[in-house]
Amino acid sequence: MMKPTEQANVETVTAFIETFWNQSDLDCTDRFLSDDYQELAYESKEGLKQFAAKILEAFPDKRYTVEEVIAQGEKVLVRMTVKGTHTGMFFGTSPTGNTIDVTLYRQYRVVDGKIAEHRGWIDMVTMWRQLEAN
Repeated sequence: MMKPTEQANVETVTAFIETFWNQSDLDCTDRFLSDDYQELAYESKEGLKQFAAKILEAFPDKRYTVEEVIAQGEKVLVRMTVKGTHTGMFFGTSPTGNTIDVTLYRQYRVVDGKIAEHRGWIDMVTMWRQLEAN
């Protein structure tokens, strides 16, 4: 059974994923991320926003679905999928019309109700394979 703090941390993370990644509210970072936030996947808070904007441009119909969440103390580990249709430029690759269905792992550290740290991994090999498929 999760402790109340762990449950609250999970709710913070899932709300952030929904608001930032699914609703594309890139300005919600001020609400969800701490002042001393550390971004270990996209270098900075600004880098995170820039990457999200690129994803939105390339896959405007993108949808992130949380498949599994594990909470332990301050840490929240999320396994999720992203699905979408490649209809815009993606890092120099012209739209293919192909759909992607890719697994991501994200680890968040939540302190006092704010996300203080994030590191992430995405299966880019599968993603590029799906984009290159005819």
